[in-house]
Amino acid sequence: MSVENRPRRSCLAVPGSSQKFIDKARTLPADQIFLDLEDACAPLAKPGARKTIVSALNEGGWEGKTRVVRVNDWTTEWTYRDVTEVVEGAGANLDAIMLPKVQTAAQVHALDFLLTQIEKTMGYEVGRIGIEAQIENALGLTNVNAIAAASPRMETIVFGPADFMASINMKSLVVGEQPPGYTEGDAYHYIYMQILMAARAYDLQAIDGPYLQIRDVDAFRRVAQRSAALGYDGKWVLHPGQIDAANEVFSPNQDDYDHAENILDAYEYFTSEAGGKKGSAMIGDEMIDEASRKMALVIAGKGRAAGMTRGERWTPPES
Repeated sequence: MSVENRPRRSCLAVPGSSQKFIDKARTLPADQIFLDLEDACAPLAKPGARKTIVSALNEGGWEGKTRVVRVNDWTTEWTYRDVTEVVEGAGANLDAIMLPKVQTAAQVHALDFLLTQIEKTMGYEVGRIGIEAQIENALGLTNVNAIAAASPRMETIVFGPADFMASINMKSLVVGEQPPGYTEGDAYHYIYMQILMAARAYDLQAIDGPYLQIRDVDAFRRVAQRSAALGYDGKWVLHPGQIDAANEVFSPNQDDYDHAENILDAYEYFTSEAGGKKGSAMIGDEMIDEASRKMALVIAGKGRAAGMTRGERWTPPES
């Protein structure tokens, strides 16, 4: 189980080989920045990108952001060097490693073991660096529950739609949109729910993947609302123009946030000695009980993580 649920409403992908993009990312209001050594780096650029990433992490300027590096997947020749060079060089300034194309729990175990050895060798706190597992094909989805349970370092499960669509031969070239001919329901619903159930069963965050039509912010918002409605915690963003939309979609609106905090206050009061030790009570025309409290905790937690300021407050009735 994750030791900390960091805000990840917006997870900005940044090529690890681009100093310009890395410098820009520091100034943007994304919750998470992940410096990419995988798809965003050409093979010949990967060795240099590792050094660029280490320098960027150690230089600082990432206050308030979750700092993540996406390494290459275990089927490549680059993964070992990605992990050892980045973590040895900047492990003290790194929050998590993202592992792409995870297919089995054993691949998470391997990353966990390697991180532990590096932490012990370098004198870092053992277990502090988290793991984000990216599900990008049918085998990974089939094993998603075992993957979610594979390590106490696990913090998130991430849906990788482009590779997933290719892996199941989905007839579409527009990542995130419904495939042509699929006119009823949502072609991704089963995938979303499998990932979400595995994440929640092991107290992890569930993150939606990218929307590649980067200049169509309205379409990005529409697609993001689909996973946000299910309960996902955030979504990848590929362009600065998508960040504000992601932060908005994956935060509660002000009225819902205020109402959730009021439910928590009211329930605490009414179940107390002063409030009559009641199992249920009324707030206006609404009855609240333990189930209401649990639902309110979700909304209030998202609002608090987003740094929202509470508005109207509930007050106990006068005796």
